[in-house]
Formats: sequence, C-alpha cells, structure tokens
Amino acid sequence: MKIYYIYNKTEDKFVNKAVEYLLKKEVLFEKVELNNLDSIIIEENTHFLVTGQIYDIKTVLNIASSREVSVGIIPLPKQKELMSTFNLSSNLEKSIDMALVPSKEKIDLLYCDEEMVLQEVVIGDVPPLDCFSSSMDGTSFWQRIKSFVVIVKKVRHLKHTSFKLTTSKDKVLNFSAIGAVGVEYNNRTFASKLIHAHLKTNDGRLSLVILSPASMLQYIQYIFGTHILKQTPKNLPSSVGYIHSSKLLVEPTRELSVTIDSDRCKITPVLLETKAEALSLSVGEKFWEQRTHERSTKENVKVDHLPSDKEMSNYLGKNIPLFAHASKEQFSDLFSSLREDAQLSSTFMTLLVLATMIATFGLYINSSAVIIGAMLLAPLMQPIVSASMGLLRQDSTLLLNSMRSIFFGVLAVLFSAMIIALLLPMEQLTSEMNGRLSPTILDMFVAIISGIAAAYAKSNEKIIGSLAGVSIAVALVPPIAVSGIGLGWGEWSMFSSAFLLFITNLVGIIMSALLTFMMLGFSALHIAKKGISYAITLVAIVSIPLYISFEKMIEKVKVEQVLSSFEYKIATKEIYLQHIELQKHGSKLEVRCEVISSDILSREEKTMLKQKISYEVGEEVEVLASFLYKL
Repeated sequence: MKIYYIYNKTEDKFVNKAVEYLLKKEVLFEKVELNNLDSIIIEENTHFLVTGQIYDIKTVLNIASSREVSVGIIPLPKQKELMSTFNLSSNLEKSIDMALVPSKEKIDLLYCDEEMVLQEVVIGDVPPLDCFSSSMDGTSFWQRIKSFVVIVKKVRHLKHTSFKLTTSKDKVLNFSAIGAVGVEYNNRTFASKLIHAHLKTNDGRLSLVILSPASMLQYIQYIFGTHILKQTPKNLPSSVGYIHSSKLLVEPTRELSVTIDSDRCKITPVLLETKAEALSLSVGEKFWEQRTHERSTKENVKVDHLPSDKEMSNYLGKNIPLFAHASKEQFSDLFSSLREDAQLSSTFMTLLVLATMIATFGLYINSSAVIIGAMLLAPLMQPIVSASMGLLRQDSTLLLNSMRSIFFGVLAVLFSAMIIALLLPMEQLTSEMNGRLSPTILDMFVAIISGIAAAYAKSNEKIIGSLAGVSIAVALVPPIAVSGIGLGWGEWSMFSSAFLLFITNLVGIIMSALLTFMMLGFSALHIAKKGISYAITLVAIVSIPLYISFEKMIEKVKVEQVLSSFEYKIATKEIYLQHIELQKHGSKLEVRCEVISSDILSREEKTMLKQKISYEVGEEVEVLASFLYKL
C-alpha cells in the first residue's frame, strides 16, 4: 500500500511528532506538502494521511473522493469538533493508528453548491444551533451565563424570512424562519442533538434543521435550557422543524449568508445535496453506531407547525416579537367562539336564572355541593372572557356585546336571588353566605389566576373542557346571589360586601385573561396598551378596599392567635380561652369565646379577666363569653 502523508507546513511541530511515530512503527510513507499535491502519483491501494486546517483537509478529501482513494485524518489537538464528528482520538498515537487503517465502508458526503460540507452548513444566523455542544464542556456557571447573555443580545436583531424549499421529489415547502442548519452526521452541534433520534449514518439523506421562533420568550427559553441548564429537549421544540432528503434547493425571499464549516463564503439560494458512499474515510467505531444498511428514498418532513401564511411572515419579518403571534387559523377559530359567547341569548339567561336558583337555595341550606353545581351550570364566565378580548383588541362590538350580556346577566341573578329571599320566611345568615362577605386581596389573586386559566383554556381546543373547573374556582354567581339575598333582606352592607367580591372576580379575570391572550399572540403590544391600562386601573381601584380588608383580616388572625395561647391565673384559678371569634360592631371590637376555668369566677374576677383580654388585644373590647368549669 502506497501511503502519502499530506500536511500543511504551518503545522510543522505537530507533523514532526506524527512523522516520528510513523518512523517508529516502520511505516513506509512519503511526505507531501499541500502545495505539492500535483506531484502525487495515485496507484492502486494508495492511501492518504492528512493533517491541516479544515479547508486543507477538505481539499484532500475532494481529491480522494474523485480518485477513489482511502483517507485517514490525523487531527490537530485544537480540532475537537472534527474529532467528535468522526470519533477520532485526541491521542496522537491512537489517531495515527486509526488513520493508517483504510476503511472498508464508504461514508456519505454533504455538498453545498458542489462544495464539500464536513461538519455543518449554516443558512442565516441561528444561534445556538450552529454551535457545538462541546463548547459548553468544562465551562463554569458564570461562563455559561455570559454566553447566554451574548446570544440573547443577538436575538433582538434577528428577523424572519420566507423560505421556499424544493426537495429531491420536487415537493415545495413554504414557511417563515430565521435560518437553518444542514448536517450529514450526528456531529454534536446543538442542531444535530435536537434530531439525533432521526439521524442515520449513510442513509443517503441530509438533514436540515430549521429555526423559526414565534417569540423572543420562546427562543430565550430554549437558549436558557441549553446554556444555563445544559439540557437537550426530549421533544423537538415548537420553534424547530426538520427535513430529511437527498437534495434540497433553499430559496429565501431575501439573500442570507451561508457559512460552510465556520467559513462564511456564500449567499442564498443554495443547493444542498448528499452524495451517497462518496469517500472511504477512516473513522471511529462510534461513528457507525447509527448506521443503517438500507438506503432510504423516503423524505421526512416536519415543518407543518412552522409559520407559513403571508400575514404571519410579514409580522415576524419586522422583528421577533416578545410574545408569540397567533396564526390566522387560531384567530379565526377563537374570535368566532368569543363572538358567540358574547351574545345575549335566551339560552344564556335561562341557564343563568336556573344556576341562580340552585345557588340561592344552596346558600340557604348551607350546602357547598349544591353551590358547586350552580357554578358548573352558570355561563357567566363566557362573556367575561369575551370582554377581555374585546378590550385587548379594542374591538368595540365584541366588548359592548360582552358587557351587555354581563350587565343583564348580573341583573337577572340579583333579581332572582332577591325574589327568593323575599318569598322565603328565613333570614338566617349561613356560613356559606358569610364566607362571601369579607373579600380580600387574596380573592383578587384567585380571580387573576382563574382568568389566566380561562383564557388559556379558551384558546386551546384540547383543554377547553377545563373552563368548568375555572368556573368552580372563581365562583361568579354565588356572590351575586348573596348580594341579591342582601337586597331581599334590606341589608345594604351584605349587598355591598358580596357585590365587591363579584367585582373583584370580574376585573381580576378581565385583566389576567387580557394579558394571557396578549402573551399567546392575539394582539400586538401597541394595540393592547390602552386595554391593559384600563384593566390595570380598574384592578388598582378595586384592590384598595380589598387591601384594607386584608389588613383587618391579618390583624384579626393575630389577635385570635394571641388569645388562643392566652393563659391567666387569678388567685388559684387557672383560666384559658377557646373557640375565639372576633367581630367589629361600629368602632368597637367584640370578642366571643368560651372561658375555661378551674373554678367559678366572681364579678370582680370577671372584670379583671376582661381587662386582661383588652390588654392582650391592645384596645378596649367587649367580651361575650360562655363559662366552662373544670370539675
């Protein structure tokens, strides 16, 4: 076997070490400097060894491929990615031993406009898919953070471009993306790691990984996972698509730079093509682990989820938005549903009155199960969610129809509950009623979270059934029913307290649903600004009495905690309290409790006990107590 060791003279120091080892092994070879390739006489069983830069190596591989000569690469220590791609050893002696053995199998080669691609071809700017994951090996957490920040800064300037791809079977694909990465092997780039399960060695196909983020948040989330957490997604991210084909013609609507093996040298359009079994290259055993013995002409395409309509492409072509922009189909389906929900109809009013009757009787008999049934039946959540979209999009028709449905719906609930309260000869405040008379800022938090869940469920057909659960969580009809009962009883404070809880739920749901719809891409920020300001203002106004109530609740809890640990001794009599309740009557605080004593208390001792309780509370209180004595 005739062996030629082809090298770049700039790497003399490394090459001399390699030559020394070859001589030690008594290998017969001839050194050839890259500039003297014409002097090589190729005979049968000729074998090349090569050391140099990537461009130098590809020059030799091109000659070897065209002349059917086997090749072994002796990589430089800095060529970690090359070693990783072809499973070459970082140890000089082992790498030479591997390179000396001609491969019995030939590998496929990827070409971009007839130029060999040894590792990857990058179209556009697609950080971090064009980076090697090995670049993260051995890096500190702080270094990964700096790398993350650098990429995030780039994200702000990235724009979508409309792509037209034609496959080897003349299938035309259209979509919008910021760029793509073409690979032939599992070379440990972030791009190849995303589709490693689909990459097969020597299947006659190339792989194009397409990056098409719909929002900056979506993009940053992926970068955070790869750089900070050093994670590879188990499933393909929604912003990524891929194509497996033997040939791809890539034609973006505007010129994009093309980088081949880290060397920027072309602009689009470009033709990517795999040449099957093109080169006998000495590689490591792990390179063949994903080998397939069957040539496949099948094309695997996964780009249907990428933005493709003209409106979306134009929107993303300006700059990647902070939030995702919903597709035309999503807009159409959701708005059709929301407009239907906003309409005031006999069905809506009938269900609402029936739900009110169930809720009102449930409040009277103090049954939470009956009240939950009423929550499930009541359709009041639907126009509220529609109102949030109308406010977000400044859609006056949708907003007015929604508010009309809400207004007449609330009137129907109030009137129905009031009539029942007037007809029933009972005016007993149950715990279910009382539980809706002290709204606090915590109820606003519940409303906000429920609004997020409602908007998300409404925008996703797969989980739209979850709206029933949201209706139970936020309980819209019961507080209005309690307000109606308060009107029937002539109790203004009961009406106003319960109605404040409904208003809390209403504005909380509208604001959070509005923000959720915006984050899901159903409105651009410049359109949504006015609606957001209105919603936040309403929430801020309503939150004032809720916060005051919350402060009172905290004060009440603290007092109850102090009194629950109350222990007092008068003479030989040991006294403590249980079942403590605090109520405010005007400006006077009333403490209701059971007093447990080891003996009967005299009038003077009871006065002393009251003074002690007032001292513990921190203000003068009225004490209503029942006395229990230990025998």
